[in-house]
Amino acid sequence: MIVALALICRSSYLGIIEFMRDLLGWPISIGTIHNVLHAVAEQAGVINGTQDLSCIRTGLHDELFHAGKPVLAGVCAQSTYCYLLAAEQHRDADTWGIHLLDAAQQGLNPDYTIADAGQGLRAGQKAAWGDTPCHGDVFHIIHQCEGLANTLSRIAKGARSRRENLEAKPSRADQPDPNEAFVTELALARQAETRARELGRGIRTLVQWLSHDVLALAGPDRATRRELFDFITDELERLEPEDARRIRPVRVALRNQRDDLLAFAGVLDKKLSGIARSLEISQSLVREACLLHRLPNTSTAYWQGWNRLRANIGDKFRAVFKAVNQAMARTPRSSSLVENLNSRLRNYFTLRRHLGTSCLDLLRFFLNHRRYMRSQLAERVGKSPRELMTGESHPHWLSLLGLGPLQSQHA
Repeated sequence: MIVALALICRSSYLGIIEFMRDLLGWPISIGTIHNVLHAVAEQAGVINGTQDLSCIRTGLHDELFHAGKPVLAGVCAQSTYCYLLAAEQHRDADTWGIHLLDAAQQGLNPDYTIADAGQGLRAGQKAAWGDTPCHGDVFHIIHQCEGLANTLSRIAKGARSRRENLEAKPSRADQPDPNEAFVTELALARQAETRARELGRGIRTLVQWLSHDVLALAGPDRATRRELFDFITDELERLEPEDARRIRPVRVALRNQRDDLLAFAGVLDKKLSGIARSLEISQSLVREACLLHRLPNTSTAYWQGWNRLRANIGDKFRAVFKAVNQAMARTPRSSSLVENLNSRLRNYFTLRRHLGTSCLDLLRFFLNHRRYMRSQLAERVGKSPRELMTGESHPHWLSLLGLGPLQSQHA
């Protein structure tokens, strides 16, 4: 009950004491709670350290933060299994490299990983795993670009407000004939508003192209995406003199990360080519099935394209469409599952200022062996991340910790 209250209910030590005292009439001390949790944490650490990680094909890496200190995290993209969760003083290449080497000793050898542009993270993976590719995380760069677009939109609104205030001044001051200085000021305000509005709209359009056309999962091949990507960065460079302080960091980040950000497109291209070969149809039809996923299935255009594609493919249409759908679902573009992990861990981190190895071992064990009660993906419901990763069932996580069998279920 102590372990369940701490992990399932996310209760503090004092909350556990109060529950035991008021509902069960059982006095208990903080030391007893600490000893119980420490004992099961040791068992959880042993289980974590002996788990075979060779099933993981795509790893997601990121750095969480608690009390200003980094927490290194690694998650399997397909099963959501967390294979790395470690609180450290630094997030440099050596620290990352040591943890990745430890994971490699457990069999971790992914085809590729996905991470943001963190230098220490990428350098550590390069040192530990050599030529294993590290793809770029599209979530962070799109978030950065959207932040730029939103900022410029607010600047444009501010310029409009200043112009409106200036236009309202003569009437409020009862001055039907404004002087020359006021006319000049109003003209400059109108020019500033026009420039800010055009810059905001231009940046917003480029960001939407980047998000919906270039970095979207359903899109053209990698070569075409690269051309579109270069066009967007060239346009940003052209607009850069208008607000270099804000535009330049985004433009430089896009140029430096282009190949990493578009790496997912190369993976998807290979999968679509394999579908075309296995089903003996043209790659253009497979690509058309991929592009069809860009449209909502409630739109007229979607069903018009669906009928047209079905007529062109014939009897193989359903097999093609299903294969393309599966290929896209299994081609991650971001490390958003690590962000999801961060949101789940935050409820536990707020209960304590300092995170020890035993605490994180127990949390990682709990999250990896607790079965999902609900999920947007039907195949995950009723299964734990470990079961999704290995394809094998296991006892309840409380039983794995040696706390005995669970109570029998009653209708």
